[in-house]
Amino acid sequence: MDRKIAPTLLPATCIFLSFNTFAAGFQVNEHSASGLGRAFAGEAAIADNAASLAHNPASMTRFDRMQIAGALTLLNPEVDIETLNTEPPQRYNDIAPFAAIPASYFIQPVNDQWAWGLALFSSYGVATEYPTEAHFGSLAGKTDLLTININPNLAWRINEHLSVGAGVSLVYADAELKRHFGGLSTAYGISPSQDLVKMTGDTWEWGWNAGILWELNANHRFGLNYRSQVDLDFSGEFVDSQGASIPGASSDTPQKTTSDLTVVLPAIAEFSGYHQFTSQWALHYSIQWTQWSEFKELRATSKECRNSLCLLKEEDFDDSFRYSIGATYFLSPQWTLRAGYSYDEQAGAATLSIPDASRYWYATGATYRYTSQWSFDVGIMYIRGKRDTFTETYVDGQEYQFRSAKSDAWAGSAQVNYTF
Repeated sequence: MDRKIAPTLLPATCIFLSFNTFAAGFQVNEHSASGLGRAFAGEAAIADNAASLAHNPASMTRFDRMQIAGALTLLNPEVDIETLNTEPPQRYNDIAPFAAIPASYFIQPVNDQWAWGLALFSSYGVATEYPTEAHFGSLAGKTDLLTININPNLAWRINEHLSVGAGVSLVYADAELKRHFGGLSTAYGISPSQDLVKMTGDTWEWGWNAGILWELNANHRFGLNYRSQVDLDFSGEFVDSQGASIPGASSDTPQKTTSDLTVVLPAIAEFSGYHQFTSQWALHYSIQWTQWSEFKELRATSKECRNSLCLLKEEDFDDSFRYSIGATYFLSPQWTLRAGYSYDEQAGAATLSIPDASRYWYATGATYRYTSQWSFDVGIMYIRGKRDTFTETYVDGQEYQFRSAKSDAWAGSAQVNYTF
């Protein structure tokens, strides 16, 4: 067996990489209901409520009163995977579970030049689960990653046209992995659902963000935002039930050790424009770049593992872009309507644990201003993923072909805003 890549532990290297948030790789974009309703087109430039803080801290200088916002997005993905070269064919339905994604924001203007704020949201996340009796249980089981970004920011208006902002990010991450014997169970005389590998851990790490807002006038502006890479250094419990990494481990006597694993959350940059051409119509757009090429490998180490290496998997990811365009219609002082479209490029080669694909986002939404202080946003989005085929090498050394038979999702979001 090649100890650089222990075949039975390959799924463990995907502990953080499965995905049910329906953006490239394992990225989360569901930061607000207003943004979702326009497919996140123009987010670094619009600054229509406090949720803009997630996309550009410099936008805080456009607020003259304190504002808070809270949003909740519900995501219902429909992801089905089926085999192409097995007899009989196998199909795994609804591998990405229903998800609820909260976010909250606070912006406080200090004077005409300075403002500060606090954002709580997530930029990356994971949740997939295959049946415990799945034949390829050693390649795909249950995978969960929760990240929370606690992000204080400060903004400065340099002059009437230019503002800058910056912040720090304290990122909390919690992860859980379970893989099962699956098709290996016949060789061991045990249940296919018995755990083969388990790994859990959590960590706190730091990052930073910065943004620029350039206002040509009240109706035309551009925004540029950058959010830094964050390296998650996990130290958690690793359990081997076959002996591929920890000597003496078996299905009867699983062995445990503390393993260290670093996972890269890639840097993100976004450029946006906003143009209000009439009293009723505005156009907005964004180009978002994610530095997935920095996500090169997953390496877990422990002195209890052979050669101190529990697992290693090289990743095949490239930088990706998301292109968005949307329009806003100011129907009345109380009602604002919006719609948008995005094309989100695939970041990496698809696998059972990362059924990644290029995706098309179609969105619409509205804002209702109840009073001068209270307003409410709603948004709905349909996401259609390209059907993709991919190949995985199982522990028996044979290559198996899979296809994402379905890769769609519906997302709905609601948000409340209060201006003091």
